[in-house]
Amino acid sequence: MIDLNKYKEFVKVVTSDERNDTEALCRRLQELEDNTNVQMATLETGAIGLSSEGGEFSEIVKKCVFQGKPLDKDTIFHLKRELGDILWYWINSVRALGLDPNSVIEENITKLKARYPGGEFDAYYSENRQVNDL
Repeated sequence: MIDLNKYKEFVKVVTSDERNDTEALCRRLQELEDNTNVQMATLETGAIGLSSEGGEFSEIVKKCVFQGKPLDKDTIFHLKRELGDILWYWINSVRALGLDPNSVIEENITKLKARYPGGEFDAYYSENRQVNDL
């Protein structure tokens, strides 16, 4: 039988102070904010919100695909609202990092142009990426 208390202790030991202690977390957040132009509270809001809202969007799609929920106009409207929530948190993340949202999109286009030489969207290049092409 597995002793989950041993695993619990292992997790505690290998987990950073910032994850185990609120004061250490606050010090780290302040250190990051002091040494950058990043608004850490807003960045955290964006990161957690993107994950949460993306999960809500995925949950609706999952229910349509695997549980028989209809993909009707009401469901599409619900998905639309979730996409709006995702955009809200995306903009908060952009704002926290002091970025221009247009430059973020431009960078994505630049990345895709490099991935697909000649502007051709070829599955080969999607599946056979260059080193460091995330």
